[in-house]
Amino acid sequence: MTRLLPLADEPAPERADAARNREAILTAALRLVETRGVGCVTMDTVAAEAGVGKGTLFRRFESREGLMAAVLNESETAWQARVISGPPPLGPGAPPLERLLAFGHSRMRVNVTHGDLIRAATGHDPVRSRAAAGFALMHVRHLLGQLEVTGDLRFLAFALLAPLEAMALEQQRVDGISLEQIERAWDDLVARVVG
Repeated sequence: MTRLLPLADEPAPERADAARNREAILTAALRLVETRGVGCVTMDTVAAEAGVGKGTLFRRFESREGLMAAVLNESETAWQARVISGPPPLGPGAPPLERLLAFGHSRMRVNVTHGDLIRAATGHDPVRSRAAAGFALMHVRHLLGQLEVTGDLRFLAFALLAPLEAMALEQQRVDGISLEQIERAWDDLVARVVG
């Protein structure tokens, strides 16, 4: 039996033209963010770059913040895929300590690179979505478990992740601390937690 309508809890399937528009919009927005910076990206520039009407942008994303959140989500999804199945040491196949260190360095660099995008997507509070934070927390807890760390792994994972947040990194950079110094300090924190 062919089902023509989605179930009550399923979203309606996306039309092919809508999917093409969404992909064109997100690709254009990310390209503009990378080439011009977040501050120069407007709904007008994205519409022109994507070859769609401005109304299409507003119907799909409602606001610039909504569009930036979608761009950030695309970036986050790609990064999570590298953590889950990319090459080691970030992806599977390396010893847990190497993976944990690679995870921290990678998360730090992503948050520094996308700090303005995170702010544009979340307002004035540069904190990632609950889902993104949950993924990072779960992954770090998993690696701590593999390393046979004892104690409250959830709290220890939170403690390891806190210095990697965009706001914390931004403050350290404002204080004149280089990214390399932050990475070394984070490696030291990991060593102390792991024992």
